[in-house]
Amino acid sequence: MAATHTLNVHSTPKAVRKAAREGLLTGPTSGLASGYVQVNLVILPEAEAAGFLRFCQANPKPCPLIAVSEPGARTCQALASDLDIARDVPAYRIYRNGVADETVTDVTEEWRDDLVTFALGCSFTFEHALIQAGLRVRHIDQDRNVPMYQTSVPLTPAGGFKGNLVVSMRPFSAVDAIRAIQITTRYPQVHGAPVHLGNPGLIGISELYSPDYGDSVSVAEDEIPVFWACGVTPQQVLIDSGVSFAITHSPGHMLVTDIPDSTLALF
Repeated sequence: MAATHTLNVHSTPKAVRKAAREGLLTGPTSGLASGYVQVNLVILPEAEAAGFLRFCQANPKPCPLIAVSEPGARTCQALASDLDIARDVPAYRIYRNGVADETVTDVTEEWRDDLVTFALGCSFTFEHALIQAGLRVRHIDQDRNVPMYQTSVPLTPAGGFKGNLVVSMRPFSAVDAIRAIQITTRYPQVHGAPVHLGNPGLIGISELYSPDYGDSVSVAEDEIPVFWACGVTPQQVLIDSGVSFAITHSPGHMLVTDIPDSTLALF
């Protein structure tokens, strides 16, 4: 029988990273180590890093930049101590020639001295604030990965990168949706306020119960689907831009940092 973890909302970021490094945590990180920033990862050769930086600057809503590593470094003090970027994420995706080629739990063998890591804000971070305010987060309640969707909303091309926005969805009643907007507006470095609510067809989503990434969740008749810019956006952009080589986290399987999420709140 495979070993399992006992992580929960009270686990430390270091414990979450250790479990991922040891292969005990291979699932989504939503709801783990509440109160600490979780980040999306995009890892690219240095030759393409400057272009991707310009893309992030042109599209801060889906690509809010938290930190950038030195070329070849598997550590980043701005994110955490005792950090190994190549092993401390529960699941990674490897891209070759514009294709998501494989999903693995360790990228040590693929690591290169020219790789630059971009850490981008993740909406899992503001979920702690939502829960503290008494709001229920459906995918956490149902023990699922957050549903994520490709949209028809174009991004600003820059640095050789292009594509459309990817969003994550959480359903709320009208009253709770208003409160969720108020709360998440305080966190622009982790996507901030929603980009859309209500009719998903208006942003090119045809099947709400068939997400492109993550898992489907229930939506009650009196609830509104609320959509946030998602850190999976760069992964679709890597495919659309046909990059020769890149590594990212697998959707929903984030790097948990030592950064308290309270430090990212504007007020």
